[in-house]
Amino acid sequence: TLYQVWAFVAPGLYAHEKKFMIPVIVTSSLLFLAGMAFAYFLVFPVVFGFIVGTAPQGVAVMTDIGNYLDFVVTLFFAFGLAFEVPIAVVMAVRFGWVSIAKLREGRGYVIVGAFIIGAIFTPPDIISQFMLAVPMWLLYELGIVVARFTSKPQVEPTIRNPN
Repeated sequence: TLYQVWAFVAPGLYAHEKKFMIPVIVTSSLLFLAGMAFAYFLVFPVVFGFIVGTAPQGVAVMTDIGNYLDFVVTLFFAFGLAFEVPIAVVMAVRFGWVSIAKLREGRGYVIVGAFIIGAIFTPPDIISQFMLAVPMWLLYELGIVVARFTSKPQVEPTIRNPN
């Protein structure tokens, strides 16, 4: 469980590292659950409505339970991970791996990437692809906004005059 992982890792962390990790763990857990709830309450009704709606008249849709569970778990996992995008953005900025300006410049690539991920992990209908890609893109934008408030201020390097 998450508590057991934390109980193992926490004794080896400094106080400032614990102070940083606790909000990250809580936020990432809540975002993952929000992604699963989004899939359950909004995506599944649309996807299963599409599947039932495309079946020929008079044919009962009877899915194999194994395939059904694989499909549901894959979508839960995909939407849970998709909702982790703000955490990844904030941590990348906080650790200095990328600047907020670079994230803004790469916005177009992120949108295309979100639609590619949506095409891979969702059924072959455009609606479910949009339902994964658009939240990923909006959460990316949210991550940029949050990173602006939580990032460390950039210190300009000073050049010393040898005179």
